[in-house]
Amino acid sequence: MKKSKTFYPLLVFSIMLTLLLGACGQAADNSEQANQTAENGSSPAPSEVAEADPAASEGETVTFKADNGDITVPKNPKRIVDTTAFYSGYFLELGAKPVGILQSAMDNPYFEGMLDGVESLGEAPTPEQILSLNPDLIIVFNGIEGVDKLQEIAPVVAFDYGKRNYKEQMLEFGKLTGKETEAQAWVQQWEKKISDIKPEIQAAVGDKTISILNPYEKGVYVFGHNYGRGGDIIYGEFGLKAPPEAQKETIDSGTGWASISLEKLPEFSGDIIFTSPWSGDNSDPNIVYDNAIWKALPAVKAGNVFQLKADADTFNDPITFEAQFKFITESLLSAK
Repeated sequence: MKKSKTFYPLLVFSIMLTLLLGACGQAADNSEQANQTAENGSSPAPSEVAEADPAASEGETVTFKADNGDITVPKNPKRIVDTTAFYSGYFLELGAKPVGILQSAMDNPYFEGMLDGVESLGEAPTPEQILSLNPDLIIVFNGIEGVDKLQEIAPVVAFDYGKRNYKEQMLEFGKLTGKETEAQAWVQQWEKKISDIKPEIQAAVGDKTISILNPYEKGVYVFGHNYGRGGDIIYGEFGLKAPPEAQKETIDSGTGWASISLEKLPEFSGDIIFTSPWSGDNSDPNIVYDNAIWKALPAVKAGNVFQLKADADTFNDPITFEAQFKFITESLLSAK
């Protein structure tokens, strides 16, 4: 299980990469055609030959230590394609706007107004789509198949999801994009924002426990940190407590999540619940929300249930965190 519906299409994407040699061959044919038409005094049609990006071919390069090795990348990449969805908000926050991202990231309401000029790759981008964007840098999750083929398009930097906490990840993206100052500034202001309100939050919550729960087709997902949904703020930054079973299965285990049956819900339910429908399938959340077990939970009876955004709060990037911070702090301070 990964984070949400955006991960699974990446498997399809890996299979599609087998088409890349053919696509690259077509690109070579187009290049030859461009030379021939230039000799004849005419210009190729835009649909036949994509415009080259000068920064991609003439810019200075550096070596970046990625999870897939030492990669030679542009010092200041200008045409980034992010195939992960979950990292897109980092680039937007840094002012290194990608030229292409997955549709699920395009749909994140927290990114509204920030995506002018960004192309949607859908949820299963084809090599042809990526080629058409003339990227000078491609971002992927480490371990996908066909990276060697992607490297025929542009340098590929892969990251192991969850290897770093989000602040470390932000600093890594700062190094990668030539925006280390901006990355450090964001981390500093974020840490101050947390430290300013943390005592008030801890005093308001006291010994109450917090759960993050997502109903899905076969039961309930329980989340700790590192999987969005505010867990990094609730448990990581504020240091609040999860119920003992949730603490053991999702945080102490290092997995970040657990899947439980509806019958086990009372053992994993805290005094305060953050929840949303599961975005990974078309499950009806009311199978859980209308169930007598859910309705009998102390947090539900007390009105201490707060609804997250299924299309946004699965992300754990700086832009999403800023929005989550406001919602989570207001919710915790209003809990009974």
